[in-house]
Amino acid sequence: MSDWDRKMANIDKQLESIADDQLVGRAKTPARAGDTGDIAKVRAETSTFGVFARLLLSVALGVGIVFWPYGARCGAGLAAYLGAVAVVIASGIWSAVWTFRHRAGRAHALSLLLILWGMLLGAQEVLPRVGYAIPTPQHPTAWYCQ
Repeated sequence: MSDWDRKMANIDKQLESIADDQLVGRAKTPARAGDTGDIAKVRAETSTFGVFARLLLSVALGVGIVFWPYGARCGAGLAAYLGAVAVVIASGIWSAVWTFRHRAGRAHALSLLLILWGMLLGAQEVLPRVGYAIPTPQHPTAWYCQ
């Protein structure tokens, strides 16, 4: 028997002599009944009107930006469009934080998709202008109109 085998046998004997609770530690105490009731109460109260009102406003902005009525090829029109896209992203973050705090899972997922939508709209305008994407007639490389 090698030295390594003797050491491992010693460790095995020591582990067998120790109770499982001492070895692993005590389990955490389960949540009190009042705590789980409070969480359910918060979910029931906040997942109806407040969450969906904020989310509806944010989604309306996200859908409305698709129908942007002004030219956004360059200059002030582009700046206004990118500002509106920033508002879409900010409203998505606003609703995502609120839905996360109030444990509204589906609404939170929709808020995250709204943030992604705003980032995609912004990237569609910014990336050709910084040289990362291929410019098109609708998305040229110029920031300013000539």
